[in-house]
Amino acid sequence: MGTGYFDSKQNNPQNKGLLGAGWRPLYREFDWEYLWHLLSNDPWEVSKKTLDIASDIADALGRNQFPWWANILNIFSESTRYEFDEFWDYITPQPPTPDYRYKDLLSIETPVTRTITRESIPIEYALNRLQEITIFKILDLLGKPDIITQSFMERNFYYPTERFISWERLETLGTVYSYWSKYCCWLQIETYDKGRRYYSLISKDIAPLVRKSTYNMAVMVSGYQCRIGQVQSQFPINTFPQDIQNFTDTVQQEILAQNQLAILISGEPGTGKTAWTQAVAKEILVPLGYVIFILDHDAVENFVPPTYLEQICLIINEADNLAQDRSLEVAQTNSKTEHILSLLDGTLYQSVVDESGINHQHKLVVLMTCNTKERLDPAVLRKGRVDLMYEFTYHFV
Repeated sequence: MGTGYFDSKQNNPQNKGLLGAGWRPLYREFDWEYLWHLLSNDPWEVSKKTLDIASDIADALGRNQFPWWANILNIFSESTRYEFDEFWDYITPQPPTPDYRYKDLLSIETPVTRTITRESIPIEYALNRLQEITIFKILDLLGKPDIITQSFMERNFYYPTERFISWERLETLGTVYSYWSKYCCWLQIETYDKGRRYYSLISKDIAPLVRKSTYNMAVMVSGYQCRIGQVQSQFPINTFPQDIQNFTDTVQQEILAQNQLAILISGEPGTGKTAWTQAVAKEILVPLGYVIFILDHDAVENFVPPTYLEQICLIINEADNLAQDRSLEVAQTNSKTEHILSLLDGTLYQSVVDESGINHQHKLVVLMTCNTKERLDPAVLRKGRVDLMYEFTYHFV
């Protein structure tokens, strides 16, 4: 085997451990203030540990069967050094770790992968992928942290922040901690096998970072296809007939006034219902900070609103094929009608929000289209579920 193999192996930082990858040992520094804190709050324990270490030193120096120089060397033996390290760790502050009292937590295991099978649900992958994208966008917004430390094999290391390039290129073998004092935000990275990592953002208030990182984001799930990007609108609102523009003004006012709003648009195919929902999403909801979800029937049935998002718009096209009249036999074989009713009531959304550690003022807008209202379950049209209804009659498309 040629020498090139050995050269490449030696030059690979992963084969040199953390030190070869740029990490440096993190030594605990003496702090008079911390020692005074221990003496003031736990003097007996300090006295006990001080006497213990003094006793260990006396035992190491007091062996009569060995010459004096051997006793001095015995102080540096592994057992005595362990006692020294234990005492030093007690009287010095611990390396910085996340403040788990912060209630805002956003985490994901990366990389998010998807196996395409008949049993797989694309909405689960899409939501996990959205959360992964959000976390990495937040990390881009945060920039270089104030500190980067790692705990591995009972040793602590630090990474010089001036050498930091990206989290993907940072060598991790144990648990990594990073902190941004400006945002009161911690990052914890736990390393798994096969290159997988678990990222956790722990913050006093993560909502502003989430808002910035998810601005102008949209999720589309249709069949086994899903896409995360930006919502597109082929027809601006001002190209629709005047009566629809007037209705759109009313919709905008209600969006600003209410925390939850459901709108149902009916009309024959080709009257611009889908185009209108995309135009409203692009021109009204995105500037207000809403994250847009365009979901087909199966995706809606398995959709649970992400609790870290403050404002969500859910677009459901052909709702008459989803929330069908439950008196019909075709509607009795699935639970789609019940699910969309819970979305319109807010019970599903609110139950998830209440259980979340992130408590903010959440807003939900549901835009539904249908060809005919006659096929809809009467409960959908009941007062209090759909706030605004309008029929499109002009063949716009």
